Amino acid sequence: MNSSAPPRFQFRPRSRIARAASAWARSRQGADEVPLRLQARRIYILPTRPGLVAAVLLFLMLLAGLNYNNSLALLLCFMLCGVVLVSMHECHRMLSGLRLISAQAQPAFAQQEGEVLLGFENDAPRVRRALRLRVAAVAPRSFDLLPRSAQVARIGYQALRRGRQRIDRLHLSSDAPLGLFRAWAWLHLPLEAIVYPQPLALLPLPPPTSEPRSSDRARRLHGEEEWAWLRPYQNSDPPRSVAWKAYARGGPLLVAQYDAPTGAHRVLSLRLLVALPLERALSQLTGWVLECDRLGETYELELPGRAVPPGQGLAQRRACLEALALYEP
Repeated sequence: MNSSAPPRFQFRPRSRIARAASAWARSRQGADEVPLRLQARRIYILPTRPGLVAAVLLFLMLLAGLNYNNSLALLLCFMLCGVVLVSMHECHRMLSGLRLISAQAQPAFAQQEGEVLLGFENDAPRVRRALRLRVAAVAPRSFDLLPRSAQVARIGYQALRRGRQRIDRLHLSSDAPLGLFRAWAWLHLPLEAIVYPQPLALLPLPPPTSEPRSSDRARRLHGEEEWAWLRPYQNSDPPRSVAWKAYARGGPLLVAQYDAPTGAHRVLSLRLLVALPLERALSQLTGWVLECDRLGETYELELPGRAVPPGQGLAQRRACLEALALYEP
């Protein structure tokens, strides 16, 4: 018998209890809709490990005070018990009444980490401290919410495979002010993210459908493309494309757009990759889309039953990636 073989049956009581608690909370709360306000009945609270240690120490202090009939020890014990009870109440208030005003899942590439954007509003006159957001096994994010303010919190999620991925449950918690208790709530939001295929670079770009003029090609090689227009800056734009001279004169952040060389156009078709398995072919098309977007070229996408017309820029990139993510043979 091979002693290194993994056991056939593995008993994991902690994960089974967590799944049972999650299913119970889902059936008790139902699905959530944005905007929502966290009510007291859906906030759970338990002592943390330091809180349990503090409870044991207070109990020992109480026994010692009673045994030796020490009034000062009993007074100190009762005062510390009051502090613990107040901290429990304050920990529960960190989440009670908190408003969620927006929720959006950003697209991501398969096997990478995407982002969920959650907009919170604090209409209370106190700071909500040590708020922590978590999605599944991804590391949590912590933030504070100032009084009478709103803030967008970003939390990562693990994109699994291409297509639509539902994010069923988010975990919101806080252990402020003393870390003796942890209050938490589950958010069951209708969040759905589009997962793009994982980009691959197995093959070079297909040749353009028509050769550009030699003068246009020389301008591209020397970085002297023909200027077309200016548009507002977006987070995905590279810094080298910003019109820094206009910004130095006191204007807003603008990005210079350049026309691609005349006739420089690529057709990205699934028919060119018939030798590859479907998922690897879609990943290769994803790599081609990103490369064409990086080069600033005009391109189009051809899939059986679906075609994205020629274009360039951020909108063309998003349209092609969504078509690849949602393609079904």
